[in-house]
Amino acid sequence: MSQGRPGDPRKQQQWQRWIDQWQASGLTVRAFCARHRLAEPSFYAWRRQLRPPQRLGAGFVPVRVLADPEPAAEPVLEIVLAGGRRLRVPAGFDAATLRQVLAVLEEASPC
Repeated sequence: MSQGRPGDPRKQQQWQRWIDQWQASGLTVRAFCARHRLAEPSFYAWRRQLRPPQRLGAGFVPVRVLADPEPAAEPVLEIVLAGGRRLRVPAGFDAATLRQVLAVLEEASPC
């Protein structure tokens, strides 16, 4: 089917009906056009032409300024291992985990 003149109200109404039917059909554009013997490029052209104009916003979004995060607390405990390696332990560190870490590090010591 020909595209028709863009200003032809009858063509516009017919294509708007086909576009509405397509949206309700759940079919792909290709399947709908094949079923109704419509030219797929014409369908896309009319859909683009009949689409309501989109209002473009100013392109701004609200911004919320957050306070600077608190600086990280300094380590409460610093352990100097063999070979001068240092282990910094923050407050609230689990004692059992600390024992395991120390054991592994001391085993790996080059002494």
